[in-house]
Amino acid sequence: MEKLEHIGIAVKDMQQANALFAALLGKAQYKMEEVASEGVRTAFFDVSGVKIELLEATRPDSPIAKFIEKRGEGIHHLAFEVADLEKSIEDYQAKGFEPINPQPKNGADNKRICFLHPKTTQGVLVELCQEIKDASSR
Repeated sequence: MEKLEHIGIAVKDMQQANALFAALLGKAQYKMEEVASEGVRTAFFDVSGVKIELLEATRPDSPIAKFIEKRGEGIHHLAFEVADLEKSIEDYQAKGFEPINPQPKNGADNKRICFLHPKTTQGVLVELCQEIKDASSR
C-alpha cells in the first residue's frame, strides 16, 4: 500500500452532509460525482492530501443504502492507494484476504477499485484503489 487515499463516509443527505463537512473542515468539497453502476453520489474534500469521500445512495438497492439501513450513517470504508491493483488483489488473496470484487471496477475520482471483505479485515471494509492513467488502464 502506498498511502491512505481516502476515508469513505456513508450519508443519508448529501446536501446536509456537504454543509456540515464544509463547516467542519473550513472548505467546500472540490468534486461531486455520480457512479451510476454502484448507485452512489460522491463528494470529495481534501484534508492535507487525505480525502474525505461522502457517499449518498441514489437507489434503495445500492450498497450504501443497505449499509445505512443496517448500520446507520458513518465511516463506510478506508481506501488505500496501490501501485498495481491486479497484483495487489493477487497478493492479498494469497495472504487470505477475500476480495468482494476480484475484478477491478471503475470507481469515483478517476480510480479503479477493489474492496476486501470486512470478514477478513477485522470488520473494516478496505478499498484498494489505483489512479486511471489512460483509457487503456480501464
